[in-house]
Amino acid sequence: MAKKEEKEMTIEEKLKALYELQQVDSKIDELRILTGELPQEVKDMSDEVEGLKTRLNNIEAQIKEDETQIADHRVRMANANAAISRYKEQQNNVRNNREFDNLTKEIEFQQLDIELSEKKIRQFTADIEALKENKVKTQETITDRTSDLDQKRSELDAIMAETKAETEALILRSGDIEKKIESRLLNAFKNIRKNAHNGLAVVKVVRDSCGGCHSKIPAQKQLDIRQRKKIIVCEFCGRILVDPEMGEDTKKKK
Repeated sequence: MAKKEEKEMTIEEKLKALYELQQVDSKIDELRILTGELPQEVKDMSDEVEGLKTRLNNIEAQIKEDETQIADHRVRMANANAAISRYKEQQNNVRNNREFDNLTKEIEFQQLDIELSEKKIRQFTADIEALKENKVKTQETITDRTSDLDQKRSELDAIMAETKAETEALILRSGDIEKKIESRLLNAFKNIRKNAHNGLAVVKVVRDSCGGCHSKIPAQKQLDIRQRKKIIVCEFCGRILVDPEMGEDTKKKK
């Protein structure tokens, strides 16, 4: 049945359907433009906040790791000090100089290990201080960015709430009109619209010129356009051309 209806449509009916579809789709574009860059801004800001939260988690994990390292080195120092005490006691009971020298070397080794642990503890302590400063700054940045994000989301939600019902109704209307148009012509319309400035695939003749690219249209072609017996496209921009009166009869009926 659908194919039969497509064949029965006159060129004028096809032009009217294309023009009406253009009007509806342009209105949808206008409503979407109202949101401007807000959707992308909200997405970018949301991604930034998530990235900051990940950074904060990494900082907190690094602080815990450094604190564990400090605790381990303190245990190591305690063990080394205990070992030094034992070695010193053993030196009081040595039987020869060789045993004394060996214990002295062990004591020196433990002291070096203590010095190394002290150095590591200082390094980890300094790192923790820097990490804590970074943590505070990151938390402040998260708070600021989250506040900005909430504001942008509120703006976007308000605009979406205002235009949602109208946009949905127009999308349904656009779908209904598309069903009337043969697939070949509809695909051509969509391709032109996708590549044309401001999404205009169907334009009126304005002051003897194309309403899209403003190129001059020959008188004979203008006459053909007014007769609505051919689908004529602008030879310069490829848009479908309709006469200045297109759509006016519909407005008068309303």
